[in-house]
Amino acid sequence: MTESLLSVQGLEKHFPVKKGMLQRQVAAVKAVDGISFEVYPGETLGLVGESGCGKTTTGRLITRLVEPTGGKIVFQGHDITHMSQGKIRPLRRDVQMIFQDPYSSLNPRHTVGAIVGAPFRIQGVRTEQGVKKAVQDILALVGLNPEHYNRYPHEFSGGQRQRIGIARTLALKPKLIIADEPVSALDVSIQAQVVNLLEDLQSELDLTYVVIAHDLSVVRHISDRVAVMYLGKIVELADRKSLYESPMHPYTNALLSAVPIPDPKGRSGRERIRLQGDVPSPLNPPPACRFHTRCWKAQEICKTVEPVLTTHAGGHQVACHFPENAPAPAVEATV
Repeated sequence: MTESLLSVQGLEKHFPVKKGMLQRQVAAVKAVDGISFEVYPGETLGLVGESGCGKTTTGRLITRLVEPTGGKIVFQGHDITHMSQGKIRPLRRDVQMIFQDPYSSLNPRHTVGAIVGAPFRIQGVRTEQGVKKAVQDILALVGLNPEHYNRYPHEFSGGQRQRIGIARTLALKPKLIIADEPVSALDVSIQAQVVNLLEDLQSELDLTYVVIAHDLSVVRHISDRVAVMYLGKIVELADRKSLYESPMHPYTNALLSAVPIPDPKGRSGRERIRLQGDVPSPLNPPPACRFHTRCWKAQEICKTVEPVLTTHAGGHQVACHFPENAPAPAVEATV
């Protein structure tokens, strides 16, 4: 069995809510509330769910841009959960992040050369032919003209800006890249180009991705395994094929039913599952199963006993008392 590159166990992030002159804590937003998963070298793990479910916070916790409240993050055998900024700086070469908005993540006062070359200066890395040549090689690698070295971000289109952000991420040849909604801010015609670029770079540079997205078609195209999040919890985790063809959690079924299919004559026979009510507040999530307030299969046990992430056939994991598409238990022969 291949050893995991990244291991996350019981990860939590609770943002305190304070009130009054003395700023006493009165509650906490449970953005991420006890999630566990592994990421293996060379694979792509997709992280999907509605807005506010904790996907982006999870990405920022892994890269240690946010301090975890609880749980454990192990990268390449090193426990980085509460590692000091001084000790974690060398590890930042191996864990990088692609941000959602390609324009706000780039300093408008710096040239492309300064932006992409910044990691070399911060980490004190020297190259054989100088930083400028290294930056120009990276720009060519992501499909940009090396002659654009002295241009500013406002001179580029949205897709080109995201390529600049990807080039900056690749500067120090990281092992793990957290891509936070890498194409959601881009025009649809450009999204496929950027997704294909990420796939090409993965095979060429032997990269490992955690791709955070809400577009299930993008996740299906790029991911090897997919984790579905709801209100700070992972409710289903499986390889791409089994998750899309036979989803077990009712929430995953509802998400997949919302994916549009080009079927003008309505022959697909698929019905849209419309969830009732709003997403509960992470300030006061429902007890036990967090999805029971909107689930059409909910029973009394769902309101009192929290379902654990259980592994079914083929490594398909789901946290549900009444999973759909689950294989029937084997009937024992009686003598």
